[in-house]
Amino acid sequence: MPDRAPQTVERRLPTEEARELLALVRDIAEREIAPRAAEEEDAGRFPRELFSLLSSSGLLGLPYASEYGGGDQPYAVYLQVLEELAAARLTVGLGVSVHTLSCHALAGFGTEEQRTAHLPAMLGGGLLGAYCLSEPASGSDAASLRTKAVRKGDEWMLTGTKAWITHGGIADFCTVMARTGGEGPKGITAFLVPGDAEGLSAAAPERKMGMKGSPTAQLHFDGVRIPDARRIGEEGQGFAVALSALDSGRLGIAACAVGLAQAALDQAVEYARERRQFGRPIADFQGLRFLLADMATRIEAGRALYLEAARLRDEGRPFGRQAAMAKLFCTDAAMQVTTDAVQVLGGYGYTADFPVERYMREAKMLQIVEGTNQIQRMVIARHLVGPESR
Repeated sequence: MPDRAPQTVERRLPTEEARELLALVRDIAEREIAPRAAEEEDAGRFPRELFSLLSSSGLLGLPYASEYGGGDQPYAVYLQVLEELAAARLTVGLGVSVHTLSCHALAGFGTEEQRTAHLPAMLGGGLLGAYCLSEPASGSDAASLRTKAVRKGDEWMLTGTKAWITHGGIADFCTVMARTGGEGPKGITAFLVPGDAEGLSAAAPERKMGMKGSPTAQLHFDGVRIPDARRIGEEGQGFAVALSALDSGRLGIAACAVGLAQAALDQAVEYARERRQFGRPIADFQGLRFLLADMATRIEAGRALYLEAARLRDEGRPFGRQAAMAKLFCTDAAMQVTTDAVQVLGGYGYTADFPVERYMREAKMLQIVEGTNQIQRMVIARHLVGPESR
């Protein structure tokens, strides 16, 4: 069977340009991404040439301003593009989300001179970004990071290790959070670091349960010298920059989760229609029909939730609580839907002959990245009842 049956998603898009954009994405997904997804994931191969195609097609800078090479698209449109890409192959959808996250600091907090100098190449010049916040000893507690940046004249010297970096070792640029002051969030500053900077090296990629085609690795900074012109924002502003990016990045993960879940549902529906037992398709059995109905309902609810958060963002309104809710709900839904898809296929679902076992392994990762779902619950609760007592 092909990696996924065609989706039948009804989308409300604001313009004819957006409809044409989604049609282009669907065409690329069906022709260039889905046919090779299973083989390349099994081989652990990252499709760098595909990201060059996405860049030349204008798909790596969609939510950013056209004056810097972006696509001027609302976030609600960009996220639906991510959903389509993730449905074809999560490595691709997640890769675009991480790249977009890596551009956020410069686009939102850089000077006009910095944006003019760097953003066009980052958004449409075939480059690939990485986002460097987590460290071996500071994952959820990101404010305790230890990578240091020491100022020496007009330069900064970065020393330390970043962990769980998507595109680690292959990225052309990295947005890096480093400690320039005292303890806590106010001592952190953001930097734009070239991927080929002297003193920057990558460890061997992590051996993961899923997403084998997407390299995840530690990055080591051994006295990496960065000019002050590559400092993003003010000194000590880096943690606020990071949190701003993560609010948007969580919506990217939510959209990817919905795309993955949709792909799993498509496979389950197709299989249920074709597989016959007791003289009729298994889709005739009420227990399985109800299972498919629950899967579809979770997907529609998740899509509505992430799109509502995106529309708040597009209107310039606060959306952090809704972003956390979307990331929490959509990734939990993807885990449940992909698990149920394996159940629909029975023994075949547990084999690599069908992609649902891969979808299930990939879904687990989405509950962890961009803030674990336990962290999302903490964020939501703080919006509801305030911070925890100390």
